[in-house]
Amino acid sequence: MRQNIPGKSPYEPIIGFSRAVRVGDTVHVSGTAPVGADLADAATQTRHVLEIVRATLKKAGARLEDVVRTRMYLTHVEDWEAVGKAHGEFFGTIRPAATMVVVAALLQPTWRVEIEADAVIGAAPKN
Repeated sequence: MRQNIPGKSPYEPIIGFSRAVRVGDTVHVSGTAPVGADLADAATQTRHVLEIVRATLKKAGARLEDVVRTRMYLTHVEDWEAVGKAHGEFFGTIRPAATMVVVAALLQPTWRVEIEADAVIGAAPKN
């Protein structure tokens, strides 16, 4: 069964997307931008994005510990370490498969990072 998880973007119905989609035990979180932290540095934007991802996962019945893959899109190659360290603050022990790509631009010129996440409910690592 499919469950669309809405966000707060007024563009969701215009573009035709959901903040996340849950199918069975799998949750796919759309590209998440640092809305509300638009002018912050890359590390702060990353933390802000991952808090949005965390809240979205919770709405879908998942947790950060269930995340199995992230994709990070950066607009400035020199931000890779700051973004990576902030990502590690959230995922250092979870260690999902991750990809970091530098892109020419995101939708807002002040956004330095956008992140997607996939989770499988019940996939939390056994410690």
